[in-house]
Amino acid sequence: MKKIGRLFFNLQKMMQIPQMLSETISSMPKTLSDKEAPCFFRKHYIHSGYRAVHQKWRYYFLSLFQWHNESINVWTHLLGALVVLLRAVQLAETVDFINDAHSWPLLILLLTSMAYMGFSTVAHLLAAKSVFHHYAFFFLDYVGVALYQYGSAVVHYYYAIEESWHESVRGCFMPIASFLCCLSCFGCCYGTYCNYTHHPWVRKVGQIVPSALAYEWDTSPVFHRLVIWYPFWVTGDFRSSPALLFHFGQVAFFLSSAFFFTHPIPQSWFPGHCDFLGQGHQVFHVLIFLCTVCQIQASYLDYLNRRDVYVTLHTNGEASFFVLLFILTLVMSTLIAFYILAKVKRAVSNTEKQRKE
Repeated sequence: MKKIGRLFFNLQKMMQIPQMLSETISSMPKTLSDKEAPCFFRKHYIHSGYRAVHQKWRYYFLSLFQWHNESINVWTHLLGALVVLLRAVQLAETVDFINDAHSWPLLILLLTSMAYMGFSTVAHLLAAKSVFHHYAFFFLDYVGVALYQYGSAVVHYYYAIEESWHESVRGCFMPIASFLCCLSCFGCCYGTYCNYTHHPWVRKVGQIVPSALAYEWDTSPVFHRLVIWYPFWVTGDFRSSPALLFHFGQVAFFLSSAFFFTHPIPQSWFPGHCDFLGQGHQVFHVLIFLCTVCQIQASYLDYLNRRDVYVTLHTNGEASFFVLLFILTLVMSTLIAFYILAKVKRAVSNTEKQRKE
């Protein structure tokens, strides 16, 4: 009876959580209009839904359950990260990620996919606290993007590549991919830093050009393979290579997401009407998640069905080298982010001093 009583008491407490959460959220500061929000945090064509700055951390964490102009961006990648986590758990039932070295590239892709969506969730949720924290959390987001680029490169090179393209890039593909990941991280961080004192186009160039180079190089094995297998995916006969359909899907979703990332559509068509739902960046989040899902499935199918190919192409110990190179890429991207963040901190401090004077 005592155990039943404790269980009943705990259930009562759990049932009170939604009410307590609702009361807490209702007491939180209301969202602001663009005229009330600081200039730095204003977005083009978004007229409302801004969160107050310089609040306690509790406010920004609880804003996960508040309706504001970043809510969809937060939830799309939060749910996306959970979907990838569930997929990883599911694959772990049939794939020996510990003892089978040939599965390590697939594991890297799963980890980096969760990382970039998790970091993106944190950035969109917490970056409204202050100018410095805006830079700090989005630099974390850029590190996640760089890691995901590496994860994409390693699975494409290890599983998807054809022998003819492998002969051309063998020995240099992954080192170049790692360098481009770090360059992409630097471009995004430095472009965002320059945006503090320069024109907005500087940020776009810093984000788009290095990332575009990284994508073209990282996905070149897939492009090459799609061209070789052109007759099969035109006729729709994917029985000989079922991963091709998902490779085609990941390319289509990524190119579509790139369009919405670089163009403020549809909010530029309907200013003030896409403040909470319908922003181009929200569409970008959904499309890049679908790209990732297709990429994971394509890599898994290649891991299952092309083992005789990649075992022949890749020497013993190559997978271990890719893991070490992944760790190096993580370290270098993190150092780049911290280096630019230090410059941001000095710039923000100088700006605040000038305002006080």
